[in-house]
Amino acid sequence: MDFSLLLVIAVALSGIVYLLDALFWRRRRRERTETAEAATTEGLDPQSREKLLKEPWPVDYARSFFPVLLVVLVVRSFIVEPFQIPSGSMRPTLEVGDFILVNKFAYGLRLPVVHTEILDVSEPERGDVMVFRFPNEPSVNFIKRVVGLPGDSIRYEGKQLYVNGEAVPKALLEEGPETSPQQLLLAEEMGGAEYQVYNNPLDPGPQLRTVVVPEGHYFTMGDNRDHSNDSRYWGFVPEENIVGRAFAVWMHWDGGLPSFTSMRRIE
Repeated sequence: MDFSLLLVIAVALSGIVYLLDALFWRRRRRERTETAEAATTEGLDPQSREKLLKEPWPVDYARSFFPVLLVVLVVRSFIVEPFQIPSGSMRPTLEVGDFILVNKFAYGLRLPVVHTEILDVSEPERGDVMVFRFPNEPSVNFIKRVVGLPGDSIRYEGKQLYVNGEAVPKALLEEGPETSPQQLLLAEEMGGAEYQVYNNPLDPGPQLRTVVVPEGHYFTMGDNRDHSNDSRYWGFVPEENIVGRAFAVWMHWDGGLPSFTSMRRIE
């Protein structure tokens, strides 16, 4: 179920009810009250007057919820949206159960549901951690690191990433780290971003011959290089599928009590 669509429908329905009441129904209640008062010599008692002026429950609900729903829609669509990490494809940068915040205006403002860009702000850069709608199933959101921009040539061989013919710098930090004993923990640098990745020396992993990123598309990879379903397998991310740039972890929850000790910026 598309939560954005449900939210837009809820805002539209509550807004229409609220507007109709402000333009027509409220005035009619007042007119009925005035007519009833004029028909009596002593006027209406407070209870009768309150009953005639009382808003019907749909109007009461719309008046209460419309401002709240509108604020949620605006914030979630144009400013920041929370997501939960469901898989380990971005380890060690992001762990399963991390709750992240995604900047919705970093790459331009888009209308909810239809995803049409209405304001161009900036473009993704190499090294950005980006949330996007999976090209093969747009109802599913993916999060990966941008490694290739439009026009870039990308190659991945022998667990080494090459961008435009140059090897992306990396350095070994630890063999068999406690959090992932069978992996190598490496530091990698791209586009001014410094981050860590996992490689499994026992897993040959995918090999990718040189491909050129087409215009209006991006090439993405997970930081857990041997356990990530990314552009090496299914291709490029169209620009219209972009959701936003992940910039912070604000909570971690793995089924027990939520933890806020892992709050951090996403590099």
